[in-house]
Amino acid sequence: MTAADPALLAALHAQAFAAPWSADTFADLLSQPGVLAISEPDGFILIRTVVDEAEILTLAVVPPARRHGLGRRLVEGAAVAAAQAGATRLFLEVADDNVAARGLYERTEFAPIGRREAYYAGADGSRTDAVVMSRDLCAPDANLTLP
Repeated sequence: MTAADPALLAALHAQAFAAPWSADTFADLLSQPGVLAISEPDGFILIRTVVDEAEILTLAVVPPARRHGLGRRLVEGAAVAAAQAGATRLFLEVADDNVAARGLYERTEFAPIGRREAYYAGADGSRTDAVVMSRDLCAPDANLTLP
């Protein structure tokens, strides 16, 4: 795996989100211990592993590439990478109203474990709850193979 390019990650993130992260933000995150990006030409996933837990920091897939399996490949790749780094559980937060993302995570064996009220801020000042989800990476049926 090659080192991730913060400018490229920021450009992909800008295509996927209304409030994208900057190249400086990605550079800062990638300089931290335990942070790893898995990328493909049309998307990427960024995870952080600390001791025996890992977290998906962001997942970005450009709109034309959505619903073709890239998100699933990236999530599965992140699960494998997190387990290889010693994590036994993978966490994430997803906007409650992001039906497509929640479906992806449910299809990739994540289960809801909590909620963060008014976690995400909208451009119009509105607030949206986050659903906290986790995936057990040690279960006998964890199925940690790349698709």
